[in-house]
Amino acid sequence: MRDTRESRLLLILLVAVAFALITVDIKGGESSPLGGARRAAAAVLGPVERGAATAVDPVADTVRAFRDAASHSGRTDQLARENTELRQKLASSDMAGGRTKQLDDLLRTAGAGGYTVKAAQTIAIGPAQGFSWTITIDAGSDDGLTRDMTVVNGQGLVGRITTVAPTTATVLLASDPGFTAGTRLEATGEIGFAAGGGTSAMKVSLLNGKAQVKEGDRLVTFGSQSGRPFVPGVPVGKVVHVEANPGQLTKTVLVEPFVQFTRLDLVGVVVVPPRTDPRDAVLPPAPAPAGQGQAAPAAPAGPAVPLVPAAPAALPPATPTGGN
Repeated sequence: MRDTRESRLLLILLVAVAFALITVDIKGGESSPLGGARRAAAAVLGPVERGAATAVDPVADTVRAFRDAASHSGRTDQLARENTELRQKLASSDMAGGRTKQLDDLLRTAGAGGYTVKAAQTIAIGPAQGFSWTITIDAGSDDGLTRDMTVVNGQGLVGRITTVAPTTATVLLASDPGFTAGTRLEATGEIGFAAGGGTSAMKVSLLNGKAQVKEGDRLVTFGSQSGRPFVPGVPVGKVVHVEANPGQLTKTVLVEPFVQFTRLDLVGVVVVPPRTDPRDAVLPPAPAPAGQGQAAPAAPAGPAVPLVPAAPAALPPATPTGGN
């Protein structure tokens, strides 16, 4: 296209329309008029993302090893092959060990809370289907997942499902600025609402403006009716700052999430909520104050709830540790 006045006006118009659509989609939330198009895109692109992740995951370290070996021209072919084989073995061992630890942590969280979870692997990070803080996981409606299911990992609350395709699903992360969840303070039970803070701390508004709260206090999810979109008792984070707001009806605190949203790999989607509110049972034992020795052990949790294995390509088979 020639650089003319008409072409420049057309380009400006297209950019304006694109930004307008983005704004409408973000403000519309779940009722966005573009939701249908986004779900259709997820259904089409989901299998491609899943296939790409499955294909790339086992060979990524091999490709990297060959590239590293080729960069040292003085080495012989035999040494390069041996080096590649060693790198593959080490990479496979590290990956298996890391995922085993994640699986163990997820099982502990599910057992303590009485949740039945479907394990899934992160295969893409946003903005694949929008402009929010999201991830795409390799499980979808074919695995029994639906919208507004809680997503957790071994550390706590990851987010909730917003879009479901046959083999993939999109998860809105708790770090998204548009994310909101009801919370409850450990021990005192003070209720509030947490909002995602992006790369910053979450902001929680406690309904009681005179609530007694201090740095280090921990929060869990309050829960929703029928466990949608949030089941109760999932660890959210710990208080890192209490804002001074005398005379206000609410009290605002800043909370550091337990989950590291930039390092998500294995997650669990809660497909069956707990029979009873686990309250603070999922939280690890609180650290003892300085000079007071070890904290008392936590009360024994109920029987572990089974973990529904993910797709075979994503995880090794896991043996259920119990059931409700």
